[in-house]
Amino acid sequence: MRVFVTGGTGLIGSAVVAELLGNGHTVLALARSDASTLAVEAAGAESLRGGLADLDTLRAGTAQADGVIHLAFGNDFSSADALARGVAEESAAIATLSEALVGSDRPFVTVSGTPYVPGRVSTETDPPSTDGPVGGRGRAVMAALGLASRGVRSTAVRMPRTVHNGGKGGFAGMLTDIARRTSVSGYPGDGAQRWPAVHVVDAAVLFRLALELAPAGTSWHAVADEGDAVRDIAAVIGQRLRLPVEAVAQETYGTLGPIFAIDQPSSSTHTREVLGWKPTHPSLLEDLQNIQP
Repeated sequence: MRVFVTGGTGLIGSAVVAELLGNGHTVLALARSDASTLAVEAAGAESLRGGLADLDTLRAGTAQADGVIHLAFGNDFSSADALARGVAEESAAIATLSEALVGSDRPFVTVSGTPYVPGRVSTETDPPSTDGPVGGRGRAVMAALGLASRGVRSTAVRMPRTVHNGGKGGFAGMLTDIARRTSVSGYPGDGAQRWPAVHVVDAAVLFRLALELAPAGTSWHAVADEGDAVRDIAAVIGQRLRLPVEAVAQETYGTLGPIFAIDQPSSSTHTREVLGWKPTHPSLLEDLQNIQP
């Protein structure tokens, strides 16, 4: 299958491209810079120059592909306005990709986050979060899944709060960066809230399985660790960086503070049973041991 991939040079995207190429697919990857173009081509994929806001380019990439995997996101969390712009840009891109696939029965795999459900572990049948700072992402993905009735084999792979590799990535990676800047390995609240996690290589396998096998209109959870207490994550970070571990104000985490404070464990039982996904790489707490002081 020839697959058009957005976000193909990021932490998740580069692993997905490698997984696709290693399993007999070819890849056309969106590349917004010279550096991205070089990275895409070095990986063995073909590049298509453009950014997520270049809607005509997205249509052109889709026209050349047998399926699409969307992974790109601005990742600017510096302010509420910046985050809102990133969500709006991605929403327009998802709508454009979706419409370009209508009537083709080609697969369209989008990325979103695992939902949180007060008082219990979330599952694949729970709706995505559509409120809060990134609620627009959930609404965009729901719209894409709704096109299953219009000849799009649209599916969503929901990512946990930390997608990691070598001790880097996701919410845990943000905690590490903040700890380096502030000289305190902190956590919001009492730290009992739980975050799910997955190693990036295991996540990449699930994206491929969804592309190849998932029925239209379905959602899947790339969750290897159902939920680690944030204070346990902070404890490992503090141990590796030789820093004190303590509660800090929620405001320390800026626009993501409210999300950081929520207990949000998640299950992937259905995903494993139906798609045969079997994560095999190190857990988050194990992988954090790779943090360099």
